[in-house]
Amino acid sequence: MVLISAQPYDYPVTDNSHCALLIIDMQRDFLEPGGFGDILGNDVSQLRVMVPTLKRLLELFRGKQWPVIHTLECHRPDLSDCPQSKYNRSRGELGIGDVGPMGRILIAGELGNAIIPELAPIAGEVVIEKPGKGAFCNTNLESILRQSNITHLLIAGVTTEVCVQTTMREANDRGFECLLIEDATESYFPEFKQATLEMVRAQGGIVGWTGSSADIIAAMSAHSSPQPVVNIGCE
Repeated sequence: MVLISAQPYDYPVTDNSHCALLIIDMQRDFLEPGGFGDILGNDVSQLRVMVPTLKRLLELFRGKQWPVIHTLECHRPDLSDCPQSKYNRSRGELGIGDVGPMGRILIAGELGNAIIPELAPIAGEVVIEKPGKGAFCNTNLESILRQSNITHLLIAGVTTEVCVQTTMREANDRGFECLLIEDATESYFPEFKQATLEMVRAQGGIVGWTGSSADIIAAMSAHSSPQPVVNIGCE
């Protein structure tokens, strides 16, 4: 068993448990000037500070051939998978489906919808296209995890209080053991990030654990390698 120093107590990863790195929505629309986050008036540089940390974690998992799963928040070009309520609340200067500096906003295949180059998926890594905030809503993520015998999820990405927290809560309800990586997640609003960290680990870990990348790397560097996840793809 590997014990990772975490809050509210050590996060256990048993030898026969499969552990995946789940990276939420590290896409250009949220992290680069000209993307949707920028258009909404946010300081996207606040999200980029954790990119080197997440890259180190990604390199560890790739080096060990451990499973890595990426998500993208996006919609079909005809917006048939975008609920009207979500579409209505996206309206500002530009909204979902409108043409921005990097193509149509939050539309699959557009330039702005791609994962940033530093963290771009490689062959064998699963990419989940999700129409909602949570990665389990109207996707095949759960079936991929079950088929691959994954029981533990180390969760990173953006934004902490929206897509990351929603996914972690969805995973918790499905019985997965989740650790939110504190320095590999960010929000446009630092106070929202801090509140999320405190919420998920409250009351003995009501949603899961939180921990640092340094403690994860230190504990898992000598861990034996499970079988890698095949690129099953998306429904």
